[in-house]
Amino acid sequence: MGLRKSHNKQAQALVLKKIIKKCSSFGKNNDENNLPNDVPKGHFVVYVGERRSRYIVPISCLDHPTFQDLLQRSEEEFGFNHDMGIIIPCQEVDFLSLFSMIA
Repeated sequence: MGLRKSHNKQAQALVLKKIIKKCSSFGKNNDENNLPNDVPKGHFVVYVGERRSRYIVPISCLDHPTFQDLLQRSEEEFGFNHDMGIIIPCQEVDFLSLFSMIA
């Protein structure tokens, strides 16, 4: 069972890397990947809450265990196979509280 969990984490990491490439400016000019100018290098976009409010998050947040838990819940609830970006499955106020602690 431990092997499977490790494999899932590796698969999740690969999917996240692909999403980050798609919805962030990591290593690219915004002109090259058609991102809005408000996504600075080293950041990515997430959508939070029922209204899918858009937030720009530093890639460094990916290292935080609580944010990783949110990403795992996101994968379970929404999957990562869509073009919109990462949808975070929590209330906006909870996300802002978490973000203020880890950013």
